[in-house]
Amino acid sequence: MEGDGARTLCLFDVDGTLTAPRQKITPEMADFLQALRKKTKVGVVGGSDFEKIQEQLGDDVVEKFDYVFPENGLVAYKDGVLLNKQSIQGQLGEELLQDLINYCLSYIAKIKLPRKRGTFIEFRNGMLNVSPVGRSCSQQERIEFYELDKEEHIREKFVADLQRDFAGKGLTFSIGGQISFDVFPDGWDKRYCLEIVGKDGFKTIHFFGDKTMPGGNDYEIYTDPRTIGHSVTSPEQTRQLCEGLFFH
Repeated sequence: MEGDGARTLCLFDVDGTLTAPRQKITPEMADFLQALRKKTKVGVVGGSDFEKIQEQLGDDVVEKFDYVFPENGLVAYKDGVLLNKQSIQGQLGEELLQDLINYCLSYIAKIKLPRKRGTFIEFRNGMLNVSPVGRSCSQQERIEFYELDKEEHIREKFVADLQRDFAGKGLTFSIGGQISFDVFPDGWDKRYCLEIVGKDGFKTIHFFGDKTMPGGNDYEIYTDPRTIGHSVTSPEQTRQLCEGLFFH
């Protein structure tokens, strides 16, 4: 790769952009991204933790991409090497963290759903992930909740109540995927990874994501002036856009 290709970075969200939500990448898509790496630098930025990104993109994900940014880049890999890892408890302090966790558990206890499973709050390095149905639900239960949420806006109402009751505490609430939302310190959204790649002298950074509406976890990076944002609805559309941009 020479010239402008080496100075161009394509950053991809994972769920709904490179894969179906929480599913493994298809072999065709994986091969396509390796072909794209011959044209530009390629990175992924997801809200999920490293283990979940590995499940979806492969155990060798850090070798397959130039950059891997789990948890919005609060955990960061470049060229297969771990660069840094942030801690939400260090940033927020234990008192605020416990207030937040207790509030969410109490709130979830009052919601009546067709089904509830386990792991309602997942504690990650740089965020809390909150799921009213519980992360241990089956794929079928996940889809059932997602369809219900589209009608009843369960996560949207939950987030609105949190925004009201934790106003001024320096917290951001971001809905992503199908069953959960993330809570993290202000500024720790997906733009965080731009601070890291910003040091590497790229002329152009393309970002591809599906949750690009206000409140979605791709919105901030999609609208950031440092990126050219592309809103997609499926991995197939992501590939079509990239083919048009880089393989003509």
